[in-house]
Amino acid sequence: MGQFIKQIFASLIGTVAGLMLFLAVGASGLVLLLVSAAMQENVPTVKDKSFLVFDLSMQIKDTKPPSTLSQALQNDETVTMTLRSLLNVVEKASKDSRIMGIFIDGRGVEADNGYATLSEVRKALEDFRAAGKKIVFYDVDLDEKKYFLASVADQVVLNPMGMMELNGIGVQPMFLAGALKKYGIGVQVVRVGEYKSAVEPYIRQDLSPANRLQTQVLLNDLWANFLTTVSSSRKISATKLQDIADNQGVLMPKEAEKLGLVDRVAYFDEVLADLKKQTGQTSADDKTFAQISLSTYAEGLLNENQASTNQIAVVYADGEIVDGEGTVNNIGGERFAKELRKIRQDPNIKAVVLRVNSPGGSATASEIIGREIHLISQQKPIVVSMGNVAASGGYWISAGASHIFAEPSTITGSIGVFGLLFNIQKIANDNGVSWDVIKTAKLADINTSTRPKTEQELAIYKRSVGQVYNLFIEKVSQSRNLSPEKVREIAQGRVWSGQDAKKIGLVDELGGLEAAIDYAAKQANLGKNWTIQEYPSRRTFESVILEKLFQTKIQDSLTPPPDVLTAETLKLKKELTVFQMFNDPRGAYAYLPFNWQIK
Repeated sequence: MGQFIKQIFASLIGTVAGLMLFLAVGASGLVLLLVSAAMQENVPTVKDKSFLVFDLSMQIKDTKPPSTLSQALQNDETVTMTLRSLLNVVEKASKDSRIMGIFIDGRGVEADNGYATLSEVRKALEDFRAAGKKIVFYDVDLDEKKYFLASVADQVVLNPMGMMELNGIGVQPMFLAGALKKYGIGVQVVRVGEYKSAVEPYIRQDLSPANRLQTQVLLNDLWANFLTTVSSSRKISATKLQDIADNQGVLMPKEAEKLGLVDRVAYFDEVLADLKKQTGQTSADDKTFAQISLSTYAEGLLNENQASTNQIAVVYADGEIVDGEGTVNNIGGERFAKELRKIRQDPNIKAVVLRVNSPGGSATASEIIGREIHLISQQKPIVVSMGNVAASGGYWISAGASHIFAEPSTITGSIGVFGLLFNIQKIANDNGVSWDVIKTAKLADINTSTRPKTEQELAIYKRSVGQVYNLFIEKVSQSRNLSPEKVREIAQGRVWSGQDAKKIGLVDELGGLEAAIDYAAKQANLGKNWTIQEYPSRRTFESVILEKLFQTKIQDSLTPPPDVLTAETLKLKKELTVFQMFNDPRGAYAYLPFNWQIK
């Protein structure tokens, strides 16, 4: 209680002090003061023979959310970096004579970065190492996702008290049908597509055979990519890696070293001592090795781009697709379409790259966005770069591009549509609540959630969902030059990995965001005379200043991971928040099964 009181008083004093400062110097004066404080910081200096430090607790996002004063004042220690910024940093460092290598620190709480994102980062690290630079990786406990990145390093070091998990990847979907029935919440479903499994958590207690099949095929593709990638880097056969996963699963450090999966078993202080020696920090006064964090190094690169009237717009479609304006955390159909319209009408923008990282959502919003993408394609090149997931509505908005890039591990496809119809009649009646109705037509209360839908009403919903599905098929058929019959064959709500999507014609080329940007520049005949403009423009000048002043970086990664029960509770909470995204006016959704979390 004492600590709580102290925090309250500290917050109160800080607020009063801020108000007094604001009244004393005025709003403009406060901004100038913030700018002055930020400018007083020196441009990041880099010592010779330095290592970049890459903390794997850092969240890698396509875009950063807008900074606000309240967010800046919160003690949020999560460090976030955009994918393009990180790739740019690694590329610049590979040519910087002061940088001799990268130290990848895996000790912190692992960020939830997808395999497609890590694939792009890994490619940048491969290029960095090919330039003659060193990569050193250290961790206490290794799992597959970390090792996917670690395997590119010259030296992989594991703590003697640690362990290495190599037991394959899997998913464990959560099913809510039993709970919904227990508490008297009725569910009726309309869907088109044998594999459209986003509705299964609400109507089943296990996976359907079709869903089990598509999930197994997808996981097999992702696992095969993992085996191929790691096998190539570590010179260990994929067969041997599979044998370890099947028969051992968890390895002690010395076992991992003997098998050639790690290069050294050592404590962190021993790794530090080695890095100090490599960077020439041999004095007793040197507390650590010559280093600079990725985010700090990136600050020195912010103003390197030269202005050009030839612009490539990189547009980030990140999050669920919702009807209307949406929020900064999702893709509002109307808001996003408006942004695309401005880009289409801007004569300085010569090409567009649409970066899609979305499981889909509202079919209506997807079509509104898709129309704007079609209109852009008639005037200038528009290329899609798929991130970790670009499925259902995410694929709907991608299909109209002139060229589509995906990573082998991108989850895409899921061409299908569904509607979920909940009612609370039983739970209400069981608790003494009832309704009566007066209406002028038989279907006047078709949208009510106080009772199940009648057969006639279900038929209307099914017809509506069927029409949306047929439109989806038609869009993909026309955009991808595939016959409607072929699209129906590969649709049915089925998800595909990026590499399989390329085989069946849903994707044109395997590659990341930078590959898509280079392709767009070539299509627009821009040569080397172009600059990048990122959209939506979310981060204001003031927010950048606030971030610079208040951002806290993780030093020792003290935040522990949640316990098992808490983790499952948080997972359930995340499942239920999806309902907030379901606002399509037709009640039709092109959405990926949203409880997949690949481990």
